[in-house]
Amino acid sequence: MTLTSFGPANRIARTPETHPLTWRLRDDAEPVWFDEYVSKDGYAAARKAFADLSQDDIVQTVKDSGLKGRGGAGFPTGVKWGLMPKDESMNIRYLLCNADEMEPNTWKDRMLMEQLPHLLIEGMLISARALKAYRGYIFLRGEYVTAAKHLNRAVEEAKAAGLLGKNILGSGFDFELFVHTGAGRYICGEETALINSLEGRRANPRSKPPFPAAVGVWGKPTCVNNVETLCNVPAIVGNGVDWYKSLAREGSEDHGTKLMGFSGKVKNPGLWELPFGIPARELFEDYAGGMRDGFKLKCWQPGGAGTGFLLPEHLDAQMYAGGIGKVGTRMGTGLAMAVDDKVNMVSLLRNMEEFFARESCGFCTPCRDGLPWSVKLLRALENGQGQQGDIETLLGLVGFLGPGKTFCAHAPGAVEPLGSAIKYFRPEFEAGIAANSGLRPDLARPITVGA
Repeated sequence: MTLTSFGPANRIARTPETHPLTWRLRDDAEPVWFDEYVSKDGYAAARKAFADLSQDDIVQTVKDSGLKGRGGAGFPTGVKWGLMPKDESMNIRYLLCNADEMEPNTWKDRMLMEQLPHLLIEGMLISARALKAYRGYIFLRGEYVTAAKHLNRAVEEAKAAGLLGKNILGSGFDFELFVHTGAGRYICGEETALINSLEGRRANPRSKPPFPAAVGVWGKPTCVNNVETLCNVPAIVGNGVDWYKSLAREGSEDHGTKLMGFSGKVKNPGLWELPFGIPARELFEDYAGGMRDGFKLKCWQPGGAGTGFLLPEHLDAQMYAGGIGKVGTRMGTGLAMAVDDKVNMVSLLRNMEEFFARESCGFCTPCRDGLPWSVKLLRALENGQGQQGDIETLLGLVGFLGPGKTFCAHAPGAVEPLGSAIKYFRPEFEAGIAANSGLRPDLARPITVGA
């Protein structure tokens, strides 16, 4: 898989005006270290934020820009920042960067951290200034060894330049930044599970309220933002709200650009910075190059393993939250996966649900018991040993594990692709029911939502 933001040769070259996240990338994919980053206007937005803007001004600018979280949930960033307490006596606050990128088929944050580590640091510096946070942590997926190495070097470079530490830019503002590698749990992508893990506790989501903005890491006000989200902050502060809003395609309700990609049996798998609102077909055909010779597109996921499957006719949907929502699923991380016509959907779903079942924290019963149950049924269908009622039971589990039915969003994301796969490819599931099979003795009747 190539980690690149380049599109087809006939596309407009990356510029600061059109590609705020990726225009500084090197052609050789090597990291952009401090001196080169500064030569490309690096930390100019941070200097502006410290010299010309109050902390409230920064928050309002981000709020007015319409920046939303890029980790998958899409919550408005400025609104989230506004939840931090106004009480000046609460002077111990934290800014956490969620870099625990474990969503299958997602690698966008990895590219930013490996190749543009100073962009993330600048984004966190400005954000910390706005939030009055004196300490920040980059909670990094443990397997991202190269990213950890590059981030740690970049932190030291920023310290040496006086951009981290005490009295930054003579402002009297102090901000320390640390890279913390996680122990390898998908559930740490949930912000309160991340906080528990950072504290050295078991990575279980916390009950909310209280929310992290009131009671976060070590009981102090805390804001958690995704890598890509924070990397948008310097350009918004540096270039202004109107410019940022002008980047998206007509019809998009989301503003700015987004790192989007395509994987699977496509001719040009990769990652590109593109405007919100671009049709999925343009992403698939013009950037990813369509399917490889000998393969046909069967279905696709728009944004990671936790999003529902869509059919080829859905490629005309625009890539933004509302556009993908109109065809029945979520934008997610924006990194799509093409499923070719040689893939058996039962096997694919069994593999996915095994991952989600393994990564459940085990705190709540529907997720802890429901996901392994789905794996058991899918494995039986995959082996041609399914029984009458198995598909209905799977659909019942989709309902029982849906939004609002579990302690966090892990289970709803896990069953969304399962429900859509049965919806569009039910005959493949029915093919796994053994001939002359009866109702499973351990399932006296198929479960139904509300039963």
